[in-house]
Amino acid sequence: MDKSSIVARGRLAVISAHLLQSIDEDDAFSRILETSCVSAQSPVPPPQNLKGSLMIVDERTGKKYQVQVSEEGTVKATDFKKITMGKNDKGLKLYDPGYLNTAPVRSSICYIDGDEGILRYRGYPIEQLAEGSSYLEVAYLLMYGNLPSESQLADWEFAVSQHSAVPQGILDIIQAMPHDAHPMGVLVSAMSALSVFHPDANPALRGQDLYKSKQVRDKQIVRILGKAPTIAAAAYLRMAGRPPVLPSSNLSYSENFLYMLDSLGNRSYTPNPRLARVLDILFILHAEHEMNCSTAAARHLASSGVDVYTALAGAVGALYGPLHGGANEAVLKMLSEIGTIENIPEFIEGVKSRKRKMSGFGHRVYKNYDPRAKVIKNLAEEVFSIVGRDPLIEVAIALEKAALSDEYFVKRKLYPNVDFYSGLIYRAMGFPTEFFPVLFAIPRMAGYLSHWRESLDDPDTKIMRPAQVYTGVWMRHYMPLRERMVSPSETTDKLGQVSISNATRRRLSGKAAA
Repeated sequence: MDKSSIVARGRLAVISAHLLQSIDEDDAFSRILETSCVSAQSPVPPPQNLKGSLMIVDERTGKKYQVQVSEEGTVKATDFKKITMGKNDKGLKLYDPGYLNTAPVRSSICYIDGDEGILRYRGYPIEQLAEGSSYLEVAYLLMYGNLPSESQLADWEFAVSQHSAVPQGILDIIQAMPHDAHPMGVLVSAMSALSVFHPDANPALRGQDLYKSKQVRDKQIVRILGKAPTIAAAAYLRMAGRPPVLPSSNLSYSENFLYMLDSLGNRSYTPNPRLARVLDILFILHAEHEMNCSTAAARHLASSGVDVYTALAGAVGALYGPLHGGANEAVLKMLSEIGTIENIPEFIEGVKSRKRKMSGFGHRVYKNYDPRAKVIKNLAEEVFSIVGRDPLIEVAIALEKAALSDEYFVKRKLYPNVDFYSGLIYRAMGFPTEFFPVLFAIPRMAGYLSHWRESLDDPDTKIMRPAQVYTGVWMRHYMPLRERMVSPSETTDKLGQVSISNATRRRLSGKAAA
């Protein structure tokens, strides 16, 4: 056994000691994380072989076309280009705003059945992984396809830990940000800046074949997984006007993150192991979720051959959006507006009459109970037993019960999603609402990276360049500037009134020397 493996095993022993404080704590979490009968034990069979063909009759021309169907039940969009009416017809395009039924990739990383409420990473039910694994163990699974052995996990954790330090230049950039900078904006900027600090990982500088090297790929993976919580912690501390704290190599992934937030530089500080485990489970639940908006952004950017740091900065930028990573903040605002259980019936009626909006219910994919939400709901009680009970939890539970017993919501298949309870847990743990998306972004790095890695090996990967349906004016003849006239009744779009600050008005009212 080489020296690095011996050191890694030693580190595994230290990490295990922190994670497994006692048998009693393990038993407590086993009771909390009851396995879902929907996702983990459901007898839903695997999809059957759907291979075959479709016969399409074009009623415009009377022509018939045969389109092949794959085993997975997909057709090639390019096959529809041959369905045309003649010389000036370029063929059929598939118009699919929001990609509601478009699969741009084939992936073996994550499986979701929204109708059955199933979420699996590499075939493992999410509930079982949350109960039995650590975040880094799950990250390894997502990345390499199998759960690691003891020695593989030790080497993996050691490698990630060794790359947790962030270049001083990145910390300087974070400290130079405005005092009220949103932490997601800081994270996006820092992730992008990492590209500059690691030119050895940039295909634009080192050649397009750079990422064909497994060694180069793996180095970027452990760099990003190691640095993400350090950057996030620095952004958090920046909000409080405090300097960044160096990571510890003797703690687990989640413990180290809490250590950087709360130690105030005291190297002997140890976070509460139960809260660290809760955070670890939350990280597992948020690690991957198939071809969502931000993951699609990562694969889209990576398809151009750009470096992985820029690709992931774009993904984090997509996650920044309130319709994606900021949804749990909307849930907290909604629960606060409801205030008490007595106000729920009035709120429910407001939702049904479309006068109020219910956040945290319904999902683009799930038409059943989000399996992640079930785990998080149970975790909430564990957090409250340590830091105190949030009064809004009673409102949340009562609202869920009222909605799930109302035909209006049941008929529309509106069930609680992962955001419904996660915001309450984060708030109970003392995180400000603007930091919630960062707590989403840290673990999702594993999902982004696994898709990035998979895309590099996929022979079907091409630079993503979607088509469009042109609806503009067909052709115009150019007119010189002085001949263009604007009619008083002109209805075309134009520049609106740009607001001018009072300081600008003050400056413009003065005169400068000739």
